[in-house]
Amino acid sequence: MTAPKQKVAFHTLGCKLNYAETSTIARRFEAAGYEHIDFRDKADLYVINTCSVTENADREFRKIVHRAKRQAPDSKIAVIGCYAQLRPEVITETAAVDLVLGAKEKFNILEHLNYSSAGTKPIIIQDASIEELHGCVPAYSAGERTRSFLKIQDGCDYPCTYCTIPMARGKSRSLAPDILLQQIHEIVDQGIQEIVLTGVNVGDYSYGGRHDLLTLLKMINALPELKRVRISSIEPNLLTDDIIKLVAESTNILPHFHIPLQAGSDTILKLMKRRYGVQVFVDRIHKVRELLPNAGIGIDVIVGFPGEGAQEFQATYNLLDALDVSYLHVFTYSERPATPAIRLPGKVQYAERKLRNKRLTELSRRKAQTFALRQMELQHQVLTENLKNGFLTGMTENYIPVKIPAATGNWLNRIVNVELNAIKDQQIFGKLAELKK
Repeated sequence: MTAPKQKVAFHTLGCKLNYAETSTIARRFEAAGYEHIDFRDKADLYVINTCSVTENADREFRKIVHRAKRQAPDSKIAVIGCYAQLRPEVITETAAVDLVLGAKEKFNILEHLNYSSAGTKPIIIQDASIEELHGCVPAYSAGERTRSFLKIQDGCDYPCTYCTIPMARGKSRSLAPDILLQQIHEIVDQGIQEIVLTGVNVGDYSYGGRHDLLTLLKMINALPELKRVRISSIEPNLLTDDIIKLVAESTNILPHFHIPLQAGSDTILKLMKRRYGVQVFVDRIHKVRELLPNAGIGIDVIVGFPGEGAQEFQATYNLLDALDVSYLHVFTYSERPATPAIRLPGKVQYAERKLRNKRLTELSRRKAQTFALRQMELQHQVLTENLKNGFLTGMTENYIPVKIPAATGNWLNRIVNVELNAIKDQQIFGKLAELKK
């Protein structure tokens, strides 16, 4: 009689890069004979891919561990990812886990499971310091979404004073273009319509001294079978005129840029050790708008960084209010151990951080609505993702979430022409026109 398959479930915290890596690791488990099930179900093994960017991610990790143990008390729990690299001892002290794998070993989890058993002392495996981490393991997400996150780069050389990512992922390193093009073919062959190029610092992509992000984008742009490609996020100092021009001319690289600002004050940017000033950022926004008037532009911003007084915050608010951008991702500054920022004077009280977050979040809502209103009665190409309560939902090429009254037939995972025609309760609606030819 054949023994039942071992059941494994995965949970991912944090960024799109983490999702790409989790999906790749899950496929390795499936190839090894495991049954991949939902994290809410009872499994033999739970794998948690962690994040270290905010204190909230740390707290969420502990909740997830407790939830898994309630579902399956006899299960094993393996922890991988950035938090596992940075705080392995804290993990084993505060959560009932069996295996903690650092950055080098997370992709070797199947081999390490043989050395771990539930009920014994947790095993921490970190065979190398982060400085010794070399190479870049290919990864992409598949099977769960109509889009795929494709890892093109890992690590970061930037010394931002608030960030733990270089300590968790090491120096910047990139994947060879031929590997990435092969993975793109694999993704397209699975019927996935959109690929998001992701990494820690995507704009820093560089391979072999001959390939930078622009040359990679040109290679991708030449693939006739690939319909939609997005750049996940790119630093303003790395968003060149040539990249913007290529996107403006392309039929498959989508007109959507996500650009970190972090602060609209040169004083705070210097304290953060960002590699640009406010004027560089403003110039990039204006260049995008010059060549791509209807492009979606998202902005990352941090509130409550040490030294951010009322004047510095107001400078950030005024700048974002004046710029023609589509939405904001607002982060409340969170003290992270071992970062230089934790030693800076001028700590902002938590209550004030929350108020500033609230103000910018409200500004983001207004920006998103203003941008959507400008798109009314224009046709957009929408990738349909879900069908719920009589509406198809999807994302336009310039990153506007849209609800469309459902049509008869199979419209999921299709690129359709949609005319935006209404906004209600901060939701954008459109009417179906026709399939993209």
